Amino acid sequence: MTDMPTTPRFALPLLAVSQAQKEVTHNEALTLLDALVHAAVEAGPIAVPPTGPAAGQSWIVGAAPTGAWAGKDHAIAICTSGGWRFAAPREGMAVVRLTDKVRLRFEGGAWVAPALVAAPAGGSVIDSEARSAISMLLLHLAAQGLLISG
Repeated sequence: MTDMPTTPRFALPLLAVSQAQKEVTHNEALTLLDALVHAAVEAGPIAVPPTGPAAGQSWIVGAAPTGAWAGKDHAIAICTSGGWRFAAPREGMAVVRLTDKVRLRFEGGAWVAPALVAAPAGGSVIDSEARSAISMLLLHLAAQGLLISG
């Protein structure tokens, strides 16, 4: 069996010259694109596949995964009608985790959440109006998914 040609970034399957059943390759590529464009995952990283997932749902696979996810550390697991599909993450790739609306980014071989931004505190002179304005700004940035307030 020869290796199927794939795209360089996400290893999407490419059609080959004189390939039979081109629709299979084409549909596989569309399935991966459907999950990766504006990527959103249900939860993760988790190591155990969820029970009863719906087609189209995705999760971030954790370290040392088990079952159908074995050997797919850190991948995005996509549930399809034909079974699990996996997309390997790339450095800088970002997804939204739907359970808490946090934007995770793949950095240094791991999925990381943005650092917490603390509300203003301390100082020798307290300006309650400025502190209130900064707190409101942080609240609105967090609501847009741009940061997590602590």
